[in-house]
Amino acid sequence: MSEAPTREAGTAKAPGGFHPGHNPFAIALTVTLATFMEVLDTSIANVALPHIAGDLAASEDQSTWVLTSYLVSNAVILPLGAWISRRIGRKRFYMICVALFTGSSFLCGIAPSLGWLIFFRVLQGAGGGGLAPSEQSILADTFEPKMRGAAFAIYGMAVVVAPAIGPTLGGYITDHASWRWIFFLNVPVGALSLFLTHRMVTDPPYLVLARKKKGLPVDFIGLGLVVTAFGALQIALDKGQEDDWLGSHFIVWLLICSATSLVCLVIWELRTKHPVIDLRLLANRNFALCNLLLAMVGAVLFSSTVLLPQFEQTLLGYSASSAGMSLSPAGVFIMVLMPIVGFLVSRVASRWLVAFGFVVTALGLAHMTNLDLGISFGTAVLWRTFQMAGLAFLFVPINTAAFVGLPPNKNDEASGILNLSRNIGGSVGISLVTTLLARRSQLHQSILVKDLTALNPAFRQTADRLSAALEHAGSGAADAARLAQAAIYGMVQRQAVVLAYVDIFAILSFAAWCMVPVALLLRRSDPRQESARE
Repeated sequence: MSEAPTREAGTAKAPGGFHPGHNPFAIALTVTLATFMEVLDTSIANVALPHIAGDLAASEDQSTWVLTSYLVSNAVILPLGAWISRRIGRKRFYMICVALFTGSSFLCGIAPSLGWLIFFRVLQGAGGGGLAPSEQSILADTFEPKMRGAAFAIYGMAVVVAPAIGPTLGGYITDHASWRWIFFLNVPVGALSLFLTHRMVTDPPYLVLARKKKGLPVDFIGLGLVVTAFGALQIALDKGQEDDWLGSHFIVWLLICSATSLVCLVIWELRTKHPVIDLRLLANRNFALCNLLLAMVGAVLFSSTVLLPQFEQTLLGYSASSAGMSLSPAGVFIMVLMPIVGFLVSRVASRWLVAFGFVVTALGLAHMTNLDLGISFGTAVLWRTFQMAGLAFLFVPINTAAFVGLPPNKNDEASGILNLSRNIGGSVGISLVTTLLARRSQLHQSILVKDLTALNPAFRQTADRLSAALEHAGSGAADAARLAQAAIYGMVQRQAVVLAYVDIFAILSFAAWCMVPVALLLRRSDPRQESARE
């Protein structure tokens, strides 16, 4: 009887008897605003780097720190969000993150130099690092388990669609306005998010009680190990290929520092009574498997989002806007699929949906191994849409399954670890494909040039035909022969890069296939039983 007035007011009872006070879907849309803005920012700045470097009188290598600085501070804050929320309250922490992200976005837009821009990006990354985990835990606390599929579908639109439209929006802004508007557009969205969050979001009782407790010790050692481990790892992943990985003493030192800190972090956090990161959650089989699956989703999503526009811009001559446009239809398709997947989660076992999603993703990536220099814009759009269709069936079921069996007071810790896994997976995936692209291109080029000899009739005929055309255009015989060989060598280089892309898509497809049996290991769960248990 006591619940009737609340339900009539358009609200629903969340886990543990917590009444959110407003319609849960209105709360979901409110917290998704800032998360969409933050995830969008991780990809929107990529295409603007040459413009930023030129405007701020910096080299392109120096400008990449605009991305690295954001990712490092983001990775450090991700696992700390739950710990901070317990001390100051989740709503307050979330609003601080939104305010910090919004304010630093404006400062990035008016940055007078590269140094200041990097500093403001560190602040922006720190604010952004607390948004996605907080939203995820807010949704887990606001919705009953049988409704979490629909909630995470809304969240999934932000996390999956934003990287897809980021390059398009970033390319359009840089082509038609100033790169500074990439950051300015966050300001009105952030202000609206702050207003709505203040009006609609409340902390659940267990967080209110935790905040009132006095004398909770600060795990300074854990904090230091988190900052060192994930900060060093993120810098190494972002700068590894640029500095030749183990050929650089700097990268080697970073990897040793990160590995040592990670080992010490695990040992320390498992022994301390008040850990910064509750690694004991990984004892839950579903939660541990979901972290592995999300890491692979991050690797496939972020690396493929980098690969296709890069292929189109460097080899097909597309502008930043056109390359980004090839990704956008897939984002629209996912927006259509997400609500359907959210509906299915409460009726079909998550493991079957996740397995199906990885099968579709693997087939989509395998189909992309047919790419060549003659593919049309429409073909690129269809390939990307095919591949992203699988990802729509991954994000919602994995996030829903991850919270099965976890007590509600662990939602914040679980959200932080899940988002960290996805982001680290994305960083590893991008670093891997960037390295593979460079190494496999060199390998294929060394194989192809073996046929560029006078003993090869096809080479002689092509060289003679090009030389004759150049002589007819007015070049001397010697110059024509030299230019013809240079043109052939350029063709070989381009073909070597194409073959490298083919190899990478094949490797990503194989990795997706490997996740199918992992998905089938997820524990069976009935959302209705889980709702009754909580």
